Amino acid sequence: MVITVPEQEVPVLAECDVLVCGGGTAGITAAVAAARHGASVVLLERWPMLGGMATAALVTGWHRSDREKMVIYGLVEETAQRAEKHGWIWKDGQYPRAHETHWFEPEGMKIVYHDMLDEAKVRTFCYTVAGEPIVEGGRIRGVLAETKQGRRAVLAKIVVDATGDGDVAAKAGVPFEFGRASDGRVQGMTMMYRVCNIVEAKVKSFPPDKARAVMEAMRAASKAGELPPFNHAFGLGHARNRFIPNMCPVAGNPLDEEELTRLTIKSRRQAHAYWDWLRTRVPGLEKVQIEQTGMSLGIRESRRIRGLKTLDAEMILGTAKHPDAIGHGIWMIDIHDPLGTGYTTWNDRGQRNMVPVGKSYHIPLGMCLNATVPNLAVAGRCASSTHEGHSSVRVQTHCMVMGQGVGTAAAMALAAGRDMAKVDVPALQAALRKDGVYLEDVPVEAERT
Repeated sequence: MVITVPEQEVPVLAECDVLVCGGGTAGITAAVAAARHGASVVLLERWPMLGGMATAALVTGWHRSDREKMVIYGLVEETAQRAEKHGWIWKDGQYPRAHETHWFEPEGMKIVYHDMLDEAKVRTFCYTVAGEPIVEGGRIRGVLAETKQGRRAVLAKIVVDATGDGDVAAKAGVPFEFGRASDGRVQGMTMMYRVCNIVEAKVKSFPPDKARAVMEAMRAASKAGELPPFNHAFGLGHARNRFIPNMCPVAGNPLDEEELTRLTIKSRRQAHAYWDWLRTRVPGLEKVQIEQTGMSLGIRESRRIRGLKTLDAEMILGTAKHPDAIGHGIWMIDIHDPLGTGYTTWNDRGQRNMVPVGKSYHIPLGMCLNATVPNLAVAGRCASSTHEGHSSVRVQTHCMVMGQGVGTAAAMALAAGRDMAKVDVPALQAALRKDGVYLEDVPVEAERT
């Protein structure tokens, strides 16, 4: 069944040089970078705050180190410095000898991100979904947005799709991939949540042999179907007040709103089931409560736009370097089971799924560009990669690297009167370095173009 929608004149809500669709970490850095390099910028965000998975889904960890040194700087470092002034971010205990370098308070980050956009004079519209793209003659002119005043158009010379799901690019006709090759399933999702009312001293004094027995029993109960599946990296050492466990898996299609609704409430029920079971078995957990669940499921993977370059596992594990590099990546091949069992390759560290110690790979600009719509770029987890490559580059710090690179490239392309695929790459890399981005070992060919 279909209906015919009549033509209508749509008022223009805003015009700009660069329109960024999506106010997650990739969209924020894209907008800030473009504005600081002279472009007028509008950012549309569907939720009432900025940060995407970082704030709405309570995903509060950052990965910045090659396990010897920090290699991700630029706007990531600036964000950290701003948050540190308020005590909203802290270093991991293994810093910098582990990929995981920082943990942050999501409530504070909502302020930090908005401060950065305001200071860069980015016009920010929360509560506003980027809808249908306006495409004419193979180029995108902007998007339609449904507002409380009715349908409105936002027009731009360049559009950056930072929606996470690649919504704008897909609707504009850019080809994309979805899921793993074997069955088309995407990575499992996780409901993050915060706990409280734990008597931590009692939990810590619980004998280790009894703690191991409890966790073995919990795994057995899950296997028998008496408890929901959970990430087996979870242990009683995580039973701390204000802690946000990464243990609650569900699987399905994040592009199906009805299914996503079902999975979201399923995951919330699962979180309560774990602690209902634990509170009767571990001293100190008798009064434990779920203080907060994420406003959104933590979605790891959906569409992956088919770009000019595609990042794959071999590039990551082989620490491949690219002439069009816009930054470095360090994270492992980290796949959460698409069947929702809670298994993750994070537990297989050292089994040919980690970048070598002290090494990093390049994140290329080409994975954010496409051959279909030349003035449309993507930034974030919808960038061009294989299922395996995506599992590394999807983390927040890497998405922020993409955002800063794409935003800078957009402003420079506009200033030069050319499309982003024709941007002066050495000049772009020089600008990124000047802005604090760590960018080393770029192949010599890039310096000669």
